[in-house]
Amino acid sequence: MNTATRSVYLSKKGMKELRKQVARLEHDHAKTLNELRELDKTDGHDQRLARIEKLAQLESIESELMDKKAHLASAKLLPRKRDALKVAIGSVVDLIDQQGRLVRYTLVDSIEANPSDGRISILSPLGQNLIGKTVQQTIEWTSGKLQTQRLQLVRIM
Repeated sequence: MNTATRSVYLSKKGMKELRKQVARLEHDHAKTLNELRELDKTDGHDQRLARIEKLAQLESIESELMDKKAHLASAKLLPRKRDALKVAIGSVVDLIDQQGRLVRYTLVDSIEANPSDGRISILSPLGQNLIGKTVQQTIEWTSGKLQTQRLQLVRIM
């Protein structure tokens, strides 16, 4: 997906994490370049192999760095005010599963998604089914195990 043509909406936490990732990659890039310069000063067979490995590592870092910078360039903070009547990106929702357990999710863009942290992508099956829903509606979707899942939407924040 071309991130230059599409805005990416991030929470404050997501924006901070993305900036940290860019800073870490920039640090890794500089460090790898220095290591590569040191290897240029050597002549042995093992050093040539090490140089090839460093070049591959550098290429990987540069690729990831470009990708993260593109995301950051197109990133916008989620709007502060969201409609509490319908689920949208940035909404925090409380859902009750079939066993009566309460679960809370925040709907985010796919680059910020982390289900174990309660942040689900609006592109995930659950995220897609939640968009536009209102309180008291039942959300159904098919999970990866081809089982139909049902959750009751009880609150939108």
